[in-house]
Amino acid sequence: MDQNPYRRRSSPIRTTTGGSKSVNLSELLPVKLLSFGTMKLTRTFTTCLILFSVLVAFSMIFHQHPSDSNRIMGFAEARVLDAGVFPNVTNIDSNGSDKLLGGLLASGFNEESCLSRYQSVLYRKPSPYKPSPYLVSKLRNYEMLHKRCGPGTESYKKALKQLDQEHIDGNGECKYVVWVSFSGLGNRILSLASVFLYALLTNRVLLVDRGKDMDDLFCEPFPGMSWLLPLDFPMTDQFDGLNQKSSRCYGDIVKNEAMDTEKTFSYLYLHLVHDYGDHDKMFFCEGDQNLIGKVPWLIVKTDNYFVPSLWLIPGFEDELNKLFPQKATVFHHLGRYLFHPTNQVWGLVTRYYEAYLSHADEKIGIQVRVFDVGAGPFQHVMDQISSCTQKEKLLPEVDTLVERSRQVKTPKHKAVLVTSLSSGYSENLKSMYWEYPTSTGEIIGVHQPSQEGYQQTEKKMHNGKALAEIYLLSLTDNLVTSAWSTFGYVAQGLGGLKPWILYKPENRTAPDPACGRAMSMEPCFHAPPFYDCKAKTGIDTGKLVPHVRHCEDMSWGLKLV
Repeated sequence: MDQNPYRRRSSPIRTTTGGSKSVNLSELLPVKLLSFGTMKLTRTFTTCLILFSVLVAFSMIFHQHPSDSNRIMGFAEARVLDAGVFPNVTNIDSNGSDKLLGGLLASGFNEESCLSRYQSVLYRKPSPYKPSPYLVSKLRNYEMLHKRCGPGTESYKKALKQLDQEHIDGNGECKYVVWVSFSGLGNRILSLASVFLYALLTNRVLLVDRGKDMDDLFCEPFPGMSWLLPLDFPMTDQFDGLNQKSSRCYGDIVKNEAMDTEKTFSYLYLHLVHDYGDHDKMFFCEGDQNLIGKVPWLIVKTDNYFVPSLWLIPGFEDELNKLFPQKATVFHHLGRYLFHPTNQVWGLVTRYYEAYLSHADEKIGIQVRVFDVGAGPFQHVMDQISSCTQKEKLLPEVDTLVERSRQVKTPKHKAVLVTSLSSGYSENLKSMYWEYPTSTGEIIGVHQPSQEGYQQTEKKMHNGKALAEIYLLSLTDNLVTSAWSTFGYVAQGLGGLKPWILYKPENRTAPDPACGRAMSMEPCFHAPPFYDCKAKTGIDTGKLVPHVRHCEDMSWGLKLV
């Protein structure tokens, strides 16, 4: 069979027309040649046009975003396609405003070096929370400061020499706050955002201890200058040993009344870890901030999101109000500004999203963190998840009395993304929606990217998967998180989501109610101070101002609302 529909069979030249009337070939030949040439030209043009159309169609179908070459095992190998292929993906405006998140991000980066910085808008709905013009201006000013004072500059080299001195004379051009990498991934992200906000408020340059994997997880957020602490920083080998008894620990200095107001230390260590004492907590007093503010180098170790208590320092209040008119957007804006996954981690996010989530009508995230000792899954946790998701109409009930599913012309497809160290909870949900039809006729797909079994804080691959899962949770439409979990806090903040919080079970019994809606998307400060700096007495800091309240999942914690 001829595969070319445009090819015609040849036929002999007829020399007669009608009956036996002869036709003169010499008269017919020029006409035939002209007609043949015109037809050949037309066929050629038509063929080229069709081939061009086919090539364009194929290029649109098989176009692929750039992705990383090094893939981490455990996630789907899915091609990242153009946003236009998927109806739930947001396109970038032609003016680039969405791409820069309303001015939050600086332009001018090499996009290939960090795909997630400008591609995140393709996967997440536009945020209803816009950064204030004052915050945008403050970030641009900070970037200039960081470029002027960052590692390798003359100002940095000059300030570095001060570390050898006990005290310093006068003020240098640049001051620094060094964040020490400490604790699990969720805690690190929240504490780093807190220290960066403190740097903004005090006009300091933030430098990040890379620890085991910070440079493998996150791109550089500031243009033209690294935020990573240089490997030859003279105090790096002391970081692990820093504690409340360290000689330059501010709390210990206050306790021993060793602070000389006439002299300025070259550096101080701030111990703001969850086990810190009353003297360490004096950091949150305005008078102490005046003394700390003179010190050129601050070394900070913390595993807390201490932002709510910064709002209770009178000297910071006006600036914070201008930076964040919508008070419960602090981590939402700072998190999206600072934390851009490296290409390797971003490849995990996009491949999994395209393979399992992109075609769903609705995406539900369920983050399960269990503090009970022993191997899961636990039945009381499974009961709690089912009770919460069904009562809040996030997931449908199943009909166990019928043999076949309800007939729906166009059933709604919900994709459920479960993140947990155990695979048991997702497997139970998957079995339930496979074995029985839903009462609404909806189609439920349950997916879990990884099952690591237990937390492995120091492993690069483990943390890469964890960061990818946090971002995947932040891309969902509705989110259920576990009480006390910083993993969930980060996801809700990045996604601008107010989650349903699974209350912490007691005595291995599912609580009633199983969950409640969060007051805001802000993380909880788990270990706040309860101290009135002026009255020098204990006080409930959750009742001082209307926008700082106690957390839903931890009665003594503080959060912005």
